[in-house]
Amino acid sequence: MDTGFDLREHGGVDVFLRDCPTRAVLEVIASKWTMLVLVALEDGRPMRFTELRRRLDGVTQKVLTATLRSLEREGLLAREVYPTVPPRVEYRLTVLGREVGALIQHITDWSQANIDTIRAARRQFDERAAESQDPGPVRR
Repeated sequence: MDTGFDLREHGGVDVFLRDCPTRAVLEVIASKWTMLVLVALEDGRPMRFTELRRRLDGVTQKVLTATLRSLEREGLLAREVYPTVPPRVEYRLTVLGREVGALIQHITDWSQANIDTIRAARRQFDERAAESQDPGPVRR
């Protein structure tokens, strides 16, 4: 965001600087699995680990565990353990998590609405790249 002045001089942050604390937050949010967890929980219904893992096709237990811990650390996710045998654990978004989840849901909706255009652009790009690498007929 171009503010016309250096935010650091006024106690602000600059996400383009490597030590900016907001950059670390962006790194968490920009993860594919983080985005999918946020969308999966965006409706407000708590989910158990196994539900999330089934919902997020392809995620490993290790990656999902790390993602959930990261989201909890950032204050975007609440983890509730129920005193049952075996313990039941549910995950839900916090108010902050619902805010960012709504933003991610918009990106998801945009992606789904534009996938045909994106696929066409990919095909055109790949065709141009293949043509530029084709050396043409071999001359002797």
